[in-house]
Amino acid sequence: MTRNPVTRTLPAVEDTHAFGRRLATVLRAGDLVLLTGPLGAGKTALAQGIGAGLRVQGAVTSPTFVIARVHRPASDGGVAMVHVDAYRLGDVKDPLGEIDALDLDATLEESVTVVEWGEGLVEQLTDDHLELRLTRHDDDSRTVTAVPHGQGWSGRLRGLQDLPDVD
Repeated sequence: MTRNPVTRTLPAVEDTHAFGRRLATVLRAGDLVLLTGPLGAGKTALAQGIGAGLRVQGAVTSPTFVIARVHRPASDGGVAMVHVDAYRLGDVKDPLGEIDALDLDATLEESVTVVEWGEGLVEQLTDDHLELRLTRHDDDSRTVTAVPHGQGWSGRLRGLQDLPDVD
């Protein structure tokens, strides 16, 4: 079920990071966040902001060549982030098999799982997920539309709607 998308304008890359940090305040272990949009739309920048907001260890960089990275929480009680880049899986014979081989469902309940380029590949991991659609404009600003899928996002989406626009 899809309902009540939230759209924000992000004037610069720094604002994309800031939105990710703010979004992290409504994320919790077991969440699947799907980042969609063309090359250069800001998917990795948004993932970096989410990682900063979750206060994970180490730098969050694009896992394009390793496909997935696990970022451990920086403190006890924190939440890990699994960051996946499924871009290269579009060229393999069995992309769903490759996703299964990553065994994402084994870490899903204890982590926030953020997947770039995973549309059509990872939605089956859980009934509830948040899709973030990013669009980059000619002036380098971005628009992010948060589309909740499933019942689990109904209350938390209100929290996301209450987030102020990025300055």
